[in-house]
Amino acid sequence: MIIESRAPVRIDFAGGWTDVKYFAHPFGGATTNAAINHYVTGRTVIGGSSPNPQSAIANPQLKEGISVTYETDIPAGSGLGTSSALNVVWLSLASGKGPQTDEERGRIAEQAYEVETVLGIIGGKQDQYAAAYGGFHLFEFEENSVKAIPIAITSNRIAELEGLLTLCYTGQARLSSNLHETVWGGFRRGKREVMESLFTLRDSAYKAKDILEAGNFDQLGPLLDLQPHCAKGLDSSLTNDLVEGIFNLVRPNIHGGKCCGAGGGCMVFISESPTKQQLVAQKLHDNHIRVIDFKFALDGLTVIHHD
Repeated sequence: MIIESRAPVRIDFAGGWTDVKYFAHPFGGATTNAAINHYVTGRTVIGGSSPNPQSAIANPQLKEGISVTYETDIPAGSGLGTSSALNVVWLSLASGKGPQTDEERGRIAEQAYEVETVLGIIGGKQDQYAAAYGGFHLFEFEENSVKAIPIAITSNRIAELEGLLTLCYTGQARLSSNLHETVWGGFRRGKREVMESLFTLRDSAYKAKDILEAGNFDQLGPLLDLQPHCAKGLDSSLTNDLVEGIFNLVRPNIHGGKCCGAGGGCMVFISESPTKQQLVAQKLHDNHIRVIDFKFALDGLTVIHHD
């Protein structure tokens, strides 16, 4: 028997950092993101007549064995939530079944987050939920709950947005957990700039939802620009000369942009027109910066069985 599972990575538009428990539990956090058609894919091959992966793993007499493989075309440390998507896929392969309801999607997202917590990884929950749910969502995070609010955006507006956005990989991956340690150290010390930045980031997630639903994409640029501005308020290490250099390289042809996730391995930019978007992509290509082609993905975690 073969079990195949896949979960998408995501682009985060606004609200990053506020999904982490240190802020979300006392104040409530919010992020707006969208899944894209780059996936973490896993496959379990079970030999013999074992009916499911759980019994196969527990059966030491299984002579034919069990193998599990994973693959993705997105580099590690991209800031697109790859590691969390992998954990969502791994858990679905271990259970041998995919989610049938939003409640089940939320459950597997929480389990993936708990796995990372046990491993000592500091981070938030938006990546796990984006991988499990797919599509465009505003996620609200509180101490004992996460609310997934679908963003009402038409297929025509999705296509329009795809023609304005450019996603690139800087080639400089950073471990987001290390960055979290720095930021939350300042938070625990009660640094005013850190607190103000976090509240601004949270509020921007709701503005992003409104912009996407209204199709006012000219307003998305300044909102994307707000994210790195607030990130600098969290800690100066959240930017560097490479990131600033890429911003300066494309600035004449964009309305705004930001690093993806906490790691900042990828950056996303929005232009005023598809023509400007093409100029951005060409400028990046000419400077040997990888452009990642993508479409938005409405599907979340999926699991398929083959006999």
